[in-house]
Amino acid sequence: MLRGGTLLALCLAMVPLVCAASETQRIELPAGELSLLGHWSPAAEPGRRPAVLLLHGCGGPYDAKGGLSARMREYGALLNQQGYHALVLDSLTPRGETELCTQRIGTRRITQQERRSDTLAALRWLASRDDVDAQRLVLLGWSHGGSAVLASTNLRHPDVRDASPRPRAAIAFYPGCSEEARRGYRPAAPLLMLLGAADDWTPAAPCEALAEQAEAPKPVWHSYAGAYHAFDSRTPVRLRRDVPNGVNPGAGVHVGGQAQAREQSRQALLDFLEQTLRAPR
Repeated sequence: MLRGGTLLALCLAMVPLVCAASETQRIELPAGELSLLGHWSPAAEPGRRPAVLLLHGCGGPYDAKGGLSARMREYGALLNQQGYHALVLDSLTPRGETELCTQRIGTRRITQQERRSDTLAALRWLASRDDVDAQRLVLLGWSHGGSAVLASTNLRHPDVRDASPRPRAAIAFYPGCSEEARRGYRPAAPLLMLLGAADDWTPAAPCEALAEQAEAPKPVWHSYAGAYHAFDSRTPVRLRRDVPNGVNPGAGVHVGGQAQAREQSRQALLDFLEQTLRAPR
């Protein structure tokens, strides 16, 4: 099996044979009175394997044609090739939403309370599977999903304190580190945050402050110079004027990829997984 930098370089070059994900299965996950949607992509290796829960951003997990987005497909493939199961969780469709990005914060019907509840339910579902190592579960989220990672790993919240199982590791790409998220953050697992230094939607500075203020284990963060929101994508940087939130409300936000930040952040992700999943609990 290809590992680490070799696989990453090939996947970044979009070699189809290497980057092809396992066949993805659409599933329903129980979450109280609500049934969530998920897309399950298992690792090829037999036996109990680590599993990564992928949490989408405000735009949801799908592309314009209704299939899984390029981001979800690429990361699912990368994780499968590393021997990890991947589960993409859809928190929007079961609630009648397609996106949250153009909705003002404070008016959204789906908040971090719902995202936390969904995440904890999905972790329970993963832990119940015979092919999943329940001691090696990982959260991985982007933007609004990155904030969900924070909300789902903060032991200050009683639902997180009482949750079983807990993730072994957590990774958040450019999360929104609000004052509420920063206040008294007590991580339930080692946390890696991957941030864009030029991000004018969910800026890096509050997340850096969260890492400094948090209790042990102290979160780790990397900030990439000149990188905007969604720096790990392959789309050119553009100004989204339809987004009412951000550093300058009403002025729009910049979104788009930066090749160097994309490559470095994915390698940081792989290194973090290797380190945390192999370390004794």
